[in-house]
Amino acid sequence: MMTRKFNLLFLLGLFIIATACKKENTETIPTNQPTDNVNLSNPSKSVPANGKYPIMSFDQEEHDFGTIQQGDNAVYDFSFKNTGEADLIITSARGSCGCTVPDYPKTPIKVGESGKIHVWFTSAGKQGITSKTVTIICNTKEENKILTIKANIKVPKKG
Repeated sequence: MMTRKFNLLFLLGLFIIATACKKENTETIPTNQPTDNVNLSNPSKSVPANGKYPIMSFDQEEHDFGTIQQGDNAVYDFSFKNTGEADLIITSARGSCGCTVPDYPKTPIKVGESGKIHVWFTSAGKQGITSKTVTIICNTKEENKILTIKANIKVPKKG
């Protein structure tokens, strides 16, 4: 009797697992609609109607603060220019950890105009050679840009 209950519970469990699986998305783009402004590798991003993108051209994409003392705050401005054919819109910028905080222009950067990504780095609790990144999400063809900061953090001698 115990084996029969176990088998029944086992089959019930299998049934629940089998029916609880997420249904596979089988939606496709209808063939009667144009696909010239749909990015098939990332359907949520559409290609501009005119096919023109902004280009974020940086003076440099990596900055080395050199040797700093643990606890120091370091700041650097990454300068860039929109060398593309459309307004550049930055939707977000985020550091790879809480110690790296970027600030970015919140208004569109017109073609030919320049801007800065201001990056604060706090070295508290860190030591040795350190590398952090800032990811910029924007409307360029690549959809993002990654900037890098580095530092060699020395721990002060106690004593």
